[in-house]
Parts: sequence; structure tokens; C-alpha cells
Amino acid sequence: MFKKLLSFLSVDMAIDLGTANSLVYVRDKGIIINEPSVVAVNNKTGQILAIGEEAKKMVGRTPSYITATRPLVNGVISDFEVTEQMLKYFIEKAAVSGKKMFGLGYMPRVIIGIPCGVTEVERKAVRDAAKNAGARTVFLIEEPVASAIGAKLPIQDAGGNFIVDIGGGTTEVAVISLGGIVASRSLRVAGDKLNDDIVQFAQKEYKLFIGERTAEQIKINIGSAMPMKEKKEMPMRGRNLVTGLPEEVIIFNDDVQRALDRSVKQILSAIKTTIEETPPELLADVMTNGIYLAGGGSLLRGLDALIAKETKIPCRIIDDPLTSVVRGSGIALENLATLADVLAKDEEGMVPV
Repeated sequence: MFKKLLSFLSVDMAIDLGTANSLVYVRDKGIIINEPSVVAVNNKTGQILAIGEEAKKMVGRTPSYITATRPLVNGVISDFEVTEQMLKYFIEKAAVSGKKMFGLGYMPRVIIGIPCGVTEVERKAVRDAAKNAGARTVFLIEEPVASAIGAKLPIQDAGGNFIVDIGGGTTEVAVISLGGIVASRSLRVAGDKLNDDIVQFAQKEYKLFIGERTAEQIKINIGSAMPMKEKKEMPMRGRNLVTGLPEEVIIFNDDVQRALDRSVKQILSAIKTTIEETPPELLADVMTNGIYLAGGGSLLRGLDALIAKETKIPCRIIDDPLTSVVRGSGIALENLATLADVLAKDEEGMVPV
């Protein structure tokens, strides 16, 4: 009876705790928060100065005693205390749009997406951070499973569903059937690594030091996974490593494609390895249904065409790939009775209720 009362008073939510961006889905309201996973901290006092969009504006522009960092690296928690504060901020901000009665607090049930390759220690860190941030019950769901649910794939049927989720910190490759992952790869090569490739390329080829945000803009505007017929260019501004002075050079899409080539090949290799490990019956389904791409990294020009060319399997980008994990987590939250089997188990092999 008390649990039912808490459920009525609280605001249940799903959280995609991403390396680059965090999204929050509230039951019956949809996605209400989409902010960068960045926290600005005053190192002198330990005080949290800003979280999310406000903190991202400070990246690369703070005095020495203020650090604007991401508390998650490669999809897992690297700074527990800061992650806890960030989660608390998102939970409270989301709960304001819901209900709070009789002074009992929000105490929401929360479902959080995690990479499929994380250890039990890393899973426990996510659970503990969410509970310390105010969650009543914490469910975990593996990101490729959440993406597949968000893409409305029939993952509980006896058929092969091949999903590739390219986020900020990790690329998750999985074949899902009967609600479980049959074969998978979790690769720490994704959007952030592609940005770093461009930073390294600028230093090596042009002796130019550029920031991460500049590299990301170059990737979004003219980046591609394979050579494109259309030629594009854009100015690249940074500091000349030889003279120490500011400089602007023009970079072309062919240059960016070469810079990203190694990381793109690593993603392709993970996909091919997963295909090799897929049982033949499920592989026959995959050849019919195709490979589905999710996550922000899937929007890299020509990536779907390159995967289709290299694997000889049709490849398509799902609708709204940036929000697939949080949408799938939200659907699982609203259908716990029927989708309990797809949730990640705790250290005792049970799903918390």
C-alpha cells in the first residue's frame, strides 16, 4: 500500500546518462531535459558552480581554479561525487514539472541506460549515485537494448535485431533476440574519439592547436566516413604551435575523412566481429531486417552507406537517433510488467522492484 502511495506521489523518470549529453524522460510527459553532461567546479571550495548547458559554456574559458569537466568518461562514472550532484540536479529539475505532496519528497523510480560492457562495480556506482541523488528505486538497462526499444524493434520476438549505438564515449554493437543480447561488442571509440582525431590531425598536419568544440563543429559540418563527391571546406581557427600566435586555415572534407578513417575502421571491425559471433539463424534475420544505427555518431555522413558496403547488409539510421536510448528507457519504465526481462540484473541476479 505504501509503495503504491509513493508511486502516486513521485515522478518516475528515465535518464540517458551519456558521456556527452544527458536526457531525462518523465512518465506521461516525454523528454523534458536534454543538456550536456558537464559540471563546473570551484577547486578552491569544492562548490558546484554550474551544471549542463551553463557549464558547457565555460569549457576552455575558465580561470585556473574553476574546472568545467565531464564526470563520465567512456560511458562510465569517473567522478562519483560530481556525478551524484549532476544526477540530483537533473532529478530535481525534472521533478519540478511533476508532483510533490505532503512533504514526502520526489522519491522517483529511475531507469538509467548503461553501456553493455560495464563491470559490476561500474553498475553499482551508477545505482549508488542515483540513490544518493534521491531515487527510490533504480533500474538499469543496457543502452543497445534501450535503443532497440526506442526504435520500436520487436526485441522480445524470436528474431535477430542488430543495433549499433554510437554515442559520445562508447559504441555499442549488439544482436538482440527474445529480450536479451546474444552477441555484443562495447567499443570505447565514438563521438569524443572522432573529435580527438580531428584535434590530433590539426596538430600534425597544420601545427595548429584547436579546441574540442572547434573539432566537433568541423566533424558536424564537413566530416564524413567515406570520400564524398561534394567538396566542402570551413575555416579552422586555433593557436599555431610554432609561433604561438592565433591562426586560421581552411580545412577540406577530404582531410577530415582521412583524420576519422582509423576510428571509423575500428567501429566497422567491431560490427564485423559481432556478425561473426551471431548464430546463423539470427544472421538470416539480420540480413533481411538490416542493421539499425542509433546515437549521435550515426549521423556522420556516409557511415550507413559504408557499413552497408562493407558488411553486404542493408543499413539504416533510426528516426531521431539522438534520443533513442532515453525514449527506449522511458517505454521500458512505462511497461515494467512486460519489459522486466530486458532490464539489467543486480549483483544478486535480480531486477529491483
